[in-house]
Amino acid sequence: MSENAANNNNIFMEKNQICKEAIVSELQKKKVHLFYCLECEELARNIAAESDHITLQSINWRSFADGFPNLFINNAHQIRGQHVAFLASFSSPAVIFEQISVIYLLPRLFVASFTLVLPFFPTGSFERMEEEGDVATAFTMARIVSNIPISRGGPTSVVIYDIHALQERFYFADQVLPLFETGIPLLTKRLQQIPETEKVIVAFPDDGAWKRFHKLLDQYPTVVCTKVREGDKRIVRLKEGNPAGCHVVIVDDLVQSGGTLIECQKVLAAHGAAKVSAYVTHGVFPNSSWERFTHKNNGVEEAFAYFWITDSCPQTVKSIGNKAPFEVLSLAGSIADALQI
Repeated sequence: MSENAANNNNIFMEKNQICKEAIVSELQKKKVHLFYCLECEELARNIAAESDHITLQSINWRSFADGFPNLFINNAHQIRGQHVAFLASFSSPAVIFEQISVIYLLPRLFVASFTLVLPFFPTGSFERMEEEGDVATAFTMARIVSNIPISRGGPTSVVIYDIHALQERFYFADQVLPLFETGIPLLTKRLQQIPETEKVIVAFPDDGAWKRFHKLLDQYPTVVCTKVREGDKRIVRLKEGNPAGCHVVIVDDLVQSGGTLIECQKVLAAHGAAKVSAYVTHGVFPNSSWERFTHKNNGVEEAFAYFWITDSCPQTVKSIGNKAPFEVLSLAGSIADALQI
């Protein structure tokens, strides 16, 4: 056999081995039956589109005359012995009870395993335990989730993205297995696609955001802002870094009213930033506060070049649509991968 023929044969064998490994990997993937709440239907369909191993299932979400839930899980017999997941959205107290009712039943239907996907863990974003009598609702919610019944395969896996306060991960009891994921890889991928990516630097609105995200974004230079009190006001100031001439991307886990982001943008622009954009995993935006960022408003229209959010808060995504400067980076692929863990 000639040397060229031998090399070609080796290349063929290597490619054949890679193909075999890929086939084995696909065969080893779990087939997951994914249920979802009504708010998350679009995200659920996007997740299913990411993998042939994910099948959507349905629930009849109805109510009795007195307003209490009248629920029915379709194909309950067919999911026995199967891997099952539920995509939840605890967007308001009004929808939590009906979803918890379903979540507590699914593991008891003799399923092989059960996973709760809760992209946004909503409680705790405003909580401050400053005096006796303050109620930690984040701890209460974690206890509710921790009491999900064990399935035949063991404890429930709970997938959560960028939980607001890092200590909240310790609120969950041993009956569940929390898996804490992040949306930051979606941002880094998007930043590689924008013009003049070499001019991008990352800004953190406070030390808390820096602590939780800087290691995930260490390929970029950083700027850190800080909040200081001046009388009754909290003023945002530049703590460290130089944004001059750069495209500065403010990174945080969530946004509510957006006041802090706007003040950060003003400070960065005053220090010479060429452009300012923002990324948050959870665009909560109560009372349609996202409207203050749209390009139709005078003054703010030049403030943010891009505003990236994920689809962890479905109602926000539906409201915002394609309004500039907003772009939605979908968690669908990341969730599909998490369901295979």
